[in-house]
Amino acid sequence: MDGELLVYINGEYYPKGKAAISVYDHGFLYGDGVFEGIREYDGVVFMLREHIDRLYDSAKAIMLEIPLTKDEMISAVVETLRRNGLRDAYIRLVVTRGVGDLGLDPRKCGKPNVIIITEPALTLYSREAKMRGISLIISSVRRDRVDATTHQIKSLNYLNSILAKLEAINAGADDAVMLDDRGFVAETTSTNIFMVSDDVIATPPPTTGILPGITRAFVMKLARRLGYQVEEREITPFELITADEVFVTGTGAEILPVTKIAGRIIGDGKAGKITLKLMEEFEKECRNPANGVKVY
Repeated sequence: MDGELLVYINGEYYPKGKAAISVYDHGFLYGDGVFEGIREYDGVVFMLREHIDRLYDSAKAIMLEIPLTKDEMISAVVETLRRNGLRDAYIRLVVTRGVGDLGLDPRKCGKPNVIIITEPALTLYSREAKMRGISLIISSVRRDRVDATTHQIKSLNYLNSILAKLEAINAGADDAVMLDDRGFVAETTSTNIFMVSDDVIATPPPTTGILPGITRAFVMKLARRLGYQVEEREITPFELITADEVFVTGTGAEILPVTKIAGRIIGDGKAGKITLKLMEEFEKECRNPANGVKVY
């Protein structure tokens, strides 16, 4: 579209430069809310219904009543994309507790705020960078326990990940592997992690405190459909750094090879054959209307 992008806030559309909520919103004051990051590929919103289901599950976990039905939320996302004329986009869907006072009591908050931001598709890494692979450190910051501020809830509180990301930046790495409180591999700051050894693909289970990623689940199904054995199991740091291949998955990252962890070269230092095959297939499947919701 010509002019400024529009942002959906509670059923109304505002130019990006004028889209705002109150500084008394508990999402701003306390990270009290939930969100989803979603991708549109060539007019198809990839796994939109699955993202919406996860949003509502996260909201249920923090006792946040979303003032729209799931179908209404899907329609709002699609309409926002249409109004902005976007065919390839990154979508940020946010639901906050709403405006309250400076106290913690969520009962003081009024109606939740629903915000939908759509932007032209972000590119976290160039194709060359994807082929080259990324480097990771093993962070000293442990992933929150499942009985604490669990990342199974996709909440607005990402400080746990930000601290690990800062550690990676200071070390000159692209990102950080986070371990659970027992020392098993969990995930990176914003992606799920997979390893390949002897042609068997493995990824950590939710018991390590990971966010059960939508892309993660899709890639697991895709790999099995291609005939690969996929295991969901605990992984030690030793297993990870001695694996044949390592890759990460996420809405923004899609599928991204990892070629160095904690200074150790993974495999032969290039994207592995299984990783490349999954990347190739994902590139086709993410644009398939059967795997999402058509906008146009």
